[in-house]
Amino acid sequence: MNELSQGQELAKQLLMDDRNGVEKVGAEEIYQADLFCENYKQFLDCGKTEREVAAQVTAMLQQNGYRPFVPQTAYQPGDKVFLNNRGKAIIACTIGRQPVSAGVHIAAAHIDSPRLDLKQRPLYEEKDLALFKTHYYGGIKKYQWTAIPLALHGVIVKQSGEVVPVCVGESADDPVFCVTDLLPHLAAEQMKRTLGDGVKGEELNILIGSRPFLDDKVSEKVKLNIMQILAQKYGITERDFLSAELEMVPAFKAQDVGFDRSMIGAYGHDDRVCAYTALMAEMAAQSPEYTTVTILADKEETGSDGNTGLNSSYLKYFVADLAACFGANGRDVLSHSRCLSADVNAAYDPTFPDVTEPMNTAYLNRGVVVTKFTGSRGKGGTSDASAEYVGYVRRLLEQENVLWQTGELGKVDAGGGGTVALYIANLNVDVIDVGVPVLSMHAPFEVVSKLDVYMAYRAFRAFYK
Repeated sequence: MNELSQGQELAKQLLMDDRNGVEKVGAEEIYQADLFCENYKQFLDCGKTEREVAAQVTAMLQQNGYRPFVPQTAYQPGDKVFLNNRGKAIIACTIGRQPVSAGVHIAAAHIDSPRLDLKQRPLYEEKDLALFKTHYYGGIKKYQWTAIPLALHGVIVKQSGEVVPVCVGESADDPVFCVTDLLPHLAAEQMKRTLGDGVKGEELNILIGSRPFLDDKVSEKVKLNIMQILAQKYGITERDFLSAELEMVPAFKAQDVGFDRSMIGAYGHDDRVCAYTALMAEMAAQSPEYTTVTILADKEETGSDGNTGLNSSYLKYFVADLAACFGANGRDVLSHSRCLSADVNAAYDPTFPDVTEPMNTAYLNRGVVVTKFTGSRGKGGTSDASAEYVGYVRRLLEQENVLWQTGELGKVDAGGGGTVALYIANLNVDVIDVGVPVLSMHAPFEVVSKLDVYMAYRAFRAFYK
């Protein structure tokens, strides 16, 4: 065995090890990562909207012994409870051995993703084609949503109050839908537009039909035929669209990427990859030292506003009710609490290197990303975790041999973005972003590394111990 030179030994002691994580872990860890991600892919396929994820998570929690949270109940260490907020956001909690007054450990992810929402009056006919009008949700590159198969998900609330679930485009025998685009031969004027305006928001119209209702005495025959199909299937009229939440999402399934199957391509990694890993860590916590509070929030992609987003008060109210169960004050509990804001970061893309600063960006296969601050330009719109809290998280991950790295969201002044961290920090909670690096973030087909997904799970497990 060759001995290390003095310089090599010194470098090993003093310098950072930036090798690919696959070189640092054994075959067993790689096997466990691949195995863990099989269920994750199923989770993605079963939940493409915040409503579907919330319903799926509720079922998983109940199967694992969680019961609805009831204020003013005498809970004991190990008890597991959950709160479903309007069918769009979930809080799961395991009572710890330490008094709640000592603070709780919070992991906060979000379960909404960029998509195309149908407008309240979406259905129209133009030149013998039936289409839906949409209003995009979250930050998207609009051109990426053309000429791909889309599925329709959501609910329609009828005049009677009956809630009708809708899911078309996911089964093998279902039709799919799409946004059409111009052929290159006729796109000379379109190609003069900037990339951001290559497809405009009002051009994201969904093609849904072309066959007319056979009656010469009516107009808009294709639209009428579509409404007849919807009336027969769902018992609705056109007016019922006024009280509906319908979303167009990519129709394809989560799949392995690469000859080595080391990555997963899917819609919605941002941020369901952190939601799933935090949830699995929550359910695995049987007797944690500190009470765990796992939040799967809605509305992050549009600023976290609304009563299911984390800029509302439902987390604060839950903690206050939980504290009251133990005779504690909610404000004091929050002030002693710690949080991992479980959200993704951008992975280095060698095709587009100019937007990142190589020493301070995240890479696939190097583990979970710890992001001290987000925001933009002069750190606007971020909580910026303290050095002391970064040190705490660093010690925690290294004690548990969790692969981790640090990263910013691009070069200074190159752009930026935010997470729910600042809303939790505003409650006087120590918080930092911890999540999975993603390629093609906010695209209909995002890519993550299986090893990084598994390391995110292990990071949340360590936090919840």
